[in-house]
Amino acid sequence: MIDYINIAKRVIEIEASGVAGLAKNLDSSFNTAISQIINSKGRVIICGMGKSGIVGRKISATLASTGTPSFFMHPAEAYHGDLGMVAQEDVFIAISYSGETDELLKLIPFLKNNRNYIVSLTGYNNSSLAKAADCNLNIQVLEEACPLQLAPTASTTATLAMGDALAVTLMTVRGFKPENFARFHPGGSLGRRLLSTVGDEMIRDNLPLVSPGSKVIDLMQAMTLGKLGIAIVYDGYVLGIITDGDIRRSIQKCGNLIFELVAEDFMTKSPTSVPIQTRVEDALVLMGKKQITTLLVYDDNALVGVFKK
Repeated sequence: MIDYINIAKRVIEIEASGVAGLAKNLDSSFNTAISQIINSKGRVIICGMGKSGIVGRKISATLASTGTPSFFMHPAEAYHGDLGMVAQEDVFIAISYSGETDELLKLIPFLKNNRNYIVSLTGYNNSSLAKAADCNLNIQVLEEACPLQLAPTASTTATLAMGDALAVTLMTVRGFKPENFARFHPGGSLGRRLLSTVGDEMIRDNLPLVSPGSKVIDLMQAMTLGKLGIAIVYDGYVLGIITDGDIRRSIQKCGNLIFELVAEDFMTKSPTSVPIQTRVEDALVLMGKKQITTLLVYDDNALVGVFKK
């Protein structure tokens, strides 16, 4: 019976070895490529055929999302008109493990004439593409994980890792911050945390307000209707807050006597609050420190909403 796990382990070990070997391949060409991209006023254009192209699309996407304007160009489409998108200031990164991909080599005369800086990612420093490029990043691996040594496996993993090395180095040099990342990912959780304010996220309507003389039954009804797990003790301004946990603890402490108490008897005075323009990230950090799940939100000293974790 074939041992599936051993096959998988062998693949992972070969690919891990291929990526580890990249560190030994790094030389001054990497520094040159980074410097050219940093000093360029244009974009980084990634180009590759087949599996290299698929990896190239991911590299381009990573660059674009981490502060380096980039797009992917298919070499066949480039040869049939898309070269019109290539500006002289652009850095052109050509990916071909063999360094002999015809569709890429056909683009070299135009790129030279257009004075583009060309970076190649190949597995062979003496290949046609590596020689034609201004600098070559060596992505050579000792073997593919494919037992036939035909399907690009370890080599595409190494290519992807080299692309990540470029992207991370560039974002580090540029001083790229979480706030910058969030701007390009407004739909993700990080975008929400860093770009949104509590005013964008807070609950405004049907706030669970109760008077300071409200009985426990009234508090529980307000909490149920409000669906926030709190009741806000209010008398023209906020006096305090009561959570469902406060009620449970009071029942344990007072028993049936709790029904003789009113809101102001066991409310928490001066509840934690934030201004309406507070970032969601800052609000969540504050809630973590205070070990609470809700914040009162104010605008010019007026209660305007509740922000819930």
